[in-house]
Parts: sequence; C-alpha cells; structure tokens
Amino acid sequence: MKEKEDENQKRLFLLDAYALIFRAYYAFIKNPRYNSRGLNTSAILGFVNTLEELLQKENPSHIAVVFDPPSPTFRHELYEEYKANREATPEDIKKSVPLIKELIEGFRIPVIETPGFEADDVIGTLAKKAEEKGFSTFMVTPDKDFAQLITDRIFMYKPRKGRGDAEIWGPQQVREKFHVEHPEQVVDILALWGDSADNIPGAPGVGEKTSQKLIQEFGSIAELLKQTEKLKGQLRENIENNREQIELSKQLATIALDAPVDFDESQFRKKEPDKTRLRELFDMLEFKTIARRILDEGRGDETEKKPFQPSLFDGGWKEIVPTASSANNISNVTHHYAIVDTIELVEAVVREMSQKDEFCFDTETTGLDILDAELVGIAFSAKEHEASYIPIPTEKEQANHFLDKLKPLFENPGIRKIGQNLKYDIQILKNYGIDVDGELFDTMLAHYLIQPERRHNLNYLSESYLQYTPVEIEELIGSKAKTQVSMRSVPVTKVAEYAGEDADLTWQLKEILTQELKEHDLWGLAEGIEMPLIYVLAAMERCGVRLDKKVLNRYATVLQKEMAFLEKEIYDLAGIEFNIASPKQLGEILFERLKITDKPQRTKTKQYSTSEDILSRLTDKHPIVAKVLEHRSMKKLLSTYVEVLPGLVHPETGKIHTSFNQAVAATGRLSSNNPNLQNIPVRDERGREIRKAFIPSDEEHILFSADYSQIELRLMAHMSRDTNMIEAFLSNEDIHRATAAKIHGIPLDQVSPKMRNQAKTANFGIIYGISSFGLAQRLNISRQEANELIREYFNNYPDVKTYMINSIIQARESGYVKTIMGRRRYLPDIRSRNSVVRGMAERNAINAPIQGSAADIIKLAMIRIHQQMKQNKLRSKMILQVHDELIFDVHRPELEPVKEIVLSNMEKAVDLEVPLTVDWGTGENWLEAH
Repeated sequence: MKEKEDENQKRLFLLDAYALIFRAYYAFIKNPRYNSRGLNTSAILGFVNTLEELLQKENPSHIAVVFDPPSPTFRHELYEEYKANREATPEDIKKSVPLIKELIEGFRIPVIETPGFEADDVIGTLAKKAEEKGFSTFMVTPDKDFAQLITDRIFMYKPRKGRGDAEIWGPQQVREKFHVEHPEQVVDILALWGDSADNIPGAPGVGEKTSQKLIQEFGSIAELLKQTEKLKGQLRENIENNREQIELSKQLATIALDAPVDFDESQFRKKEPDKTRLRELFDMLEFKTIARRILDEGRGDETEKKPFQPSLFDGGWKEIVPTASSANNISNVTHHYAIVDTIELVEAVVREMSQKDEFCFDTETTGLDILDAELVGIAFSAKEHEASYIPIPTEKEQANHFLDKLKPLFENPGIRKIGQNLKYDIQILKNYGIDVDGELFDTMLAHYLIQPERRHNLNYLSESYLQYTPVEIEELIGSKAKTQVSMRSVPVTKVAEYAGEDADLTWQLKEILTQELKEHDLWGLAEGIEMPLIYVLAAMERCGVRLDKKVLNRYATVLQKEMAFLEKEIYDLAGIEFNIASPKQLGEILFERLKITDKPQRTKTKQYSTSEDILSRLTDKHPIVAKVLEHRSMKKLLSTYVEVLPGLVHPETGKIHTSFNQAVAATGRLSSNNPNLQNIPVRDERGREIRKAFIPSDEEHILFSADYSQIELRLMAHMSRDTNMIEAFLSNEDIHRATAAKIHGIPLDQVSPKMRNQAKTANFGIIYGISSFGLAQRLNISRQEANELIREYFNNYPDVKTYMINSIIQARESGYVKTIMGRRRYLPDIRSRNSVVRGMAERNAINAPIQGSAADIIKLAMIRIHQQMKQNKLRSKMILQVHDELIFDVHRPELEPVKEIVLSNMEKAVDLEVPLTVDWGTGENWLEAH
C-alpha cells in the first residue's frame, strides 16, 4: 500500500519553454510590460506567472524546463524547408530567453536543451522513460502536437488563459477533440492536415475535417495508402500523387522518443528555490509583486535614528524621522522628515514655502474617493532629502485653524505647485475650501509625455531615475494587506516617514523630468496642455453629471421584457431551450444542430467560435444569428449600464462623478473610469436610450453638446496635404459621398447609400492601416473587391498613401512618430523581423499622429474654454469629454455666450489646411443635445 502511495505521488511536469514564452509574449502584445531600463519584460512576466502558478497549484514532485536548441534538428536534414515559413523570433523574446533561463535556475529547476532534437522530442523521450518508472507525466504546453503522446500516465497540461482554468488532456479528451480511437492516431491526422507554421506540407486539399474522417475510416496513413481505391475523385488523386509527401509529413509530425537524454529522478526532483538569486533577478526586472508572492518577504521597519541638523525652516521641530533603509534602497543619504504639529510650526512652513518659486506637496487621506476621502495630513518638500509633514487634527475647529493658515499658500498664483497625480490632491483640498492656483508640474504626466507606454507611478519613477525604492506604508506598520491599512490608525511618525518620502522623491524627480521634457522638445506640450488641463479635469470631475434613475429603471423593465420575448424566439428557431450566454451550448446549436455553415471556426481550445465578429458574418445564414447578436447587445446594455449606473450616483450630489485619466492612452486621448462615461453607447437605438438618463443639473440648466466633425479625416487631409481630400473639405462636401464618387468615377448625386457606407468604412479604415482582409470582413465583401476598393481609394487620394509610407519610414529612422503638437509615440517594434509585431507598429505609425493630434486639439480647446468661462464668471460648467465631443451643463440665460465661447475655441484651436467644424445641439438630455 505504501509503495502504491509513493507511486501516485511521483508527478513529473515537463515545460515546453518556447511555446510558453511565445504565448506569454503575445498575451501582452497590445499592452507590453517594460522595466525602468526599457527591457520588455512581457514574456518573462508571463512565463514566471505560469511557472509559479503551476508550482503552487500542482505541487509537482519532479520538474524540468525544456528548450529547443538554436541549431537545426534532424527534421531539417529530412526536409530542408522544415519551418522555413516561420516568422523571425521577436527581438524582445531573444533578449528575454537568457533571463528566463537564469530565473529557472534560480528556482533550481533543470534546464534541458539537446542539440539536434526539438523540445517536443526531449519531452516525449523523458515522458516515456518516466512512465516506465511509474511516474505520471504532465507535458506543460499549448501545442496540440503533444496529443499523440498521451496515455493513461502521460497527460497534456494546457496552462489557463485569462480567467479560465488549466486544461488537462488524457486519452478521453484526445478522443473528443480529434475524433480518434487512440491518441497515437493524432500524428496521422496532423500529417495529412499539414502545418503551415512548421511548413509540414501534408496532403493537398486535405484539411482538419477530412483528415479526421480519413483516419476514422482507415485507422492510419499506412492503411490509407494501401486502400486508395476506396477514395473518389480529386481526393483519391491528391492522395495517390503525393504518397512520398504524406509519408514525409508523418515523419516530420512524429515526436521522436529516442532523444539522447536520460531520466535521472534525483536530477528532476523539485527543490527549494535559491531566494537570494531570485531576489536579485526580481529586483533587476522590477517584479515587486511576484517577489513578495514567491519569496514571501517584507522589508519591515529597519529605521535607524540619526541626529538631525535643521536646515529647512526657522524654528524647532517636534520630531525628526529619517526614512527606513531597505535592500532595494541604493541611496545611503540621510533623509530628514519633520513632524509639524503646532500652529507655530505650520506658520513657519507657510513662511518658508511662500518665499519659494515652487514647492512640492502630497496629501495623505482616508481613501481614494475624491468626495468622501478625509484629509489626514500634508507633506511639503522644497529641498532634496528634506520634507515636513503636517498631520491634520481630527477635531474640526483645530483642523480648520491649520488649513486656514495653509490656504493662502496653496491659492498663491505666483508659486508653482509640484506633485505626483496632482488632480487628486487638488480635489482633496477643494473638499476643505482650498482652491489651488498657480502653475502646476505633475511628475506622473511629465513621465507620461516622455515615455507614454511605460508605468508612471512614484515607485517606478523613483526606481528608474533615482535608483531608490520608496517604502510602502504596509511595510512600515507590518501589514501585508492594503485594505487593512487605515491612515488614521497609523502612528504619525510612520505616516510622516511615508508622506515625507513621497514629497521628497517627487521634488527630486521634478528637476530630472523637466530636463528630459526639454531635451525631447516636449516642454511646450507639458506647459501648454497637459499641466493646465489638470485644473479643467478636476473641475469637471467635481461638477459631475446628473442622472435620472427613473429613466433607467423604466428602461430596465422594457429591456427585460424584450429579452424574454427574444429568448422565446431563439428557442423556437433552435427547437430547444439552451443557455444563450454559453458559447459552448450556442456553438453546438448553431453548428451541429442547425448546421448554419459547413466551415465553422474554432477557438484554440477546439470549441466553436461564437464571437461577435464571427456571428456578424453569418447573419445571412439563419435568422437565429441576428437574434442571438441582438440578445447579447441587450444583455450587455442591461448589465453594464442600465442596472449599474444608478448605483454609482453619489448620495449627496445626486450626480455621477467619473475620473478622467490623462496618463493611460499612449495616443494622448483621455480615458474615463469609475464609471467609464466615454463608452456610453450611441450607435444603435437601444444604446441611445441610455443617454436620455443624463440630464441637466436642474430646471434652470440645459445640456449643450459640441462635437468635432470628422476631425481625424480632416487631420489626415492636413498632414498628407492631399489635394483632392483638402478640396472636398474646403468645398464643404460630404467627404464619404465625395470619396465614393471618386472611387466609382460617378457624379455625387449618383452615389448610393451602400457606396457611401463603403467609402466611409474605407475612409476611417485607412487611418487605422486596415488591410484588404480587414476591409473585406468589415464590409462583408470579397477580398478581391476590397483590394479594388483600396486601390481606387489611393488612386484618388495618392498623397494619403505617400503620407502612410513616409510615416512608417520616419518611424523606422527615429523610432517614434509625432503629433502636430510634438507628442511622441515610440514604436520600438517598427524594425522587428516578425511581421505580426512589425505590422502593429506600422499601423500605429500611421494612426498615432492623427489620433494623438485630435487629442491635443480638443485638450487645448478645453483649457481655453475653461479659462474663458472662469474669467467671465459663468455659472455654466463643462461636465464631460467623450473623445471629440464636449458636453456642458449650461445656465439657460448663458446659452448664447457659452455657445460662442465653445464653438470659437474649438474651431480656432489650431490652424489647419482645412477648417475644423463643430456640430452642436442642446437638449433636456444628452441624447437630445447630441
């Protein structure tokens, strides 16, 4: 019995390194991760996350990671063209692999690489040898080829994707996925099917379904080739004429089980990691969260008291607190942070700060909600390595006494205020009647302009520029869970240490970032747009937008009734009730029961794909498809907006207060969250109903909407200097109708709605670098028709094509592209040898200057509108920005002056080759106004 238990505990995990590395890299392709040294850590992060999750959840007794060798393998000797079509490995993966190997060694896991044999062969050989010794082996890979090796003791382990679970394939799963009797038959299916990625030729004209049917019927390729007389027509001809190619394909697809590698149990046994080595690597990669999770370490409080020599202000100090030292803190300079807790000392701080041209400050609060958070304290810094911290008393009268002394300092327009995420601090002070004034410098936004795709938090900036890791408040007080930390309950000495350090580091960063902004020719953009915009967004957030809950509650009832009716129609068409929200059940209904297409697409997990873009192309196949899409749309409206928004109304203001993010979108666009009000639907009738719930603040106000008309196309005309496009805008023509007329060579009055719609899709698609394949899918036309449409488009707008080519060339030469205001978008992948990676960078090279310029323009208009409305002391407020649209809550008597201010500043924000035009409207709700 004991022997049996030991055998069950022998679990070997063999990781297919490159398959997991590539998978991790492409998972982050749209949002890559970088450390402060500019290293793309996406592949490393994804791989380590997978490895750590496997170690924690599966607890293997034995483990190894297997790499493909850099040299050719025996398959290249069999077939020179093997893997000849493979894209070049992305440069960022090449840089990552040595570090991944170092990390694996830090985990004290064997790294195996065998010349002449691929990782598949080494894993297969080891799995078979381990099976003979009573092991259960798990081949950790997303690669379907491994299915041929599966037995009762050898399994495929497919790591989870997103929020799903890991998949474990045994013989039963292989039978279900490939429709074979035995897993070893999978190789015959793969050989017939071929593999374009590995350039395995397969049998001409034989795809996945046919290869499965042939192996189901004949059992193997050997039997198939013996009995070709049972085949008919072209299939028989293809098989008989390509015998050698099919046999070669099987050789190439077969995983070798004789790689020269031994299975030594002791070598593969899981060991305790080398924490010292891992710590060094995690520090270098800046994987702080992973380090804490894996190493289970905190720095604790290692504060060493040192004598203090006053140098910041006149007067004495209650207590001085130097920062905590840490393993990550490279600087050994003594930091002096003072606690200022008497009115006399507060006055001393105010006197000293008032004599400065600029100072840095940072607020400590009880929470993140701008309207409900209470002020715990304020830290100031105006000299490197020094700061003072003013704890705000909990007693209201005493707190007001402190804040009354600070109010003139913050409201002094002649002193620049420095901070990290200043919009939040400004909002908090506004809660206490303090209106911050003067020029601003936000280190978060400065770095956003310099490196838009990186992180911009204080920890990252400090580590990048100062080689200093700020202390975490959780570490100071010995708590690991942020949710358990209440700043009110933390000793004032600890808060002073934490807040003082934040102000000090931000002060130090300001000088460095200012220099970088000037070196990169970004100072004008920072000083003229991003920094002044902070005040505008703070005012918009505070004002908020009123929501009529009754409108949404009534609409929820309407939607629920419509959905119930629609569900019944779907069930009637299907002939059975099922879970419409289940992709698996829906796929089975559409593609097995109703058979709406002969060639259903499948996901990587072999399930039927029922994504929106797939179903949209199948709406003409069966009436159920359109109804399913309609049901999905209604459900999303209900769960995302109609039922959620009423719960987000602030109980005191009766309004929704979104947060605008300046430092998220690399293009320069604003985004919005908590909630996202930039994503309220407007294109379909049901979605537009939601906008009816957004209403003026009271009966004395009306909503006013101003929306740039086709600003991105106008910018394309301006930046490309295309004569035909410029002429169309100068003539005030319908640009989509004009484009359709030019493409088809017909007069404007002969353009049909379908032609205009195609031209509209082409106009906007070209800006985003759309391919003929993408245009064909979007318009539901053939690839040939899409090619013709694009060709005619460029024939009529030749300078647009020249602009696109030149944008890519410029990006290759400089590594970045620029907007008309000088905003940069860095494109490190523009020279990649991998076409997928390079293609994405090339599309960004075309679009980023246009989308970013549109963002710059509306931001500039917002600043000028805000300032003019403030100067004129209007009661009206700007309340929302949705990309190219601004929404105002207008005091009715002020409608005409507001309209004049808004339209004038939007239309005259910049001088272009074509006019900027603005569509506007008013209404009792957002839909009416828009």
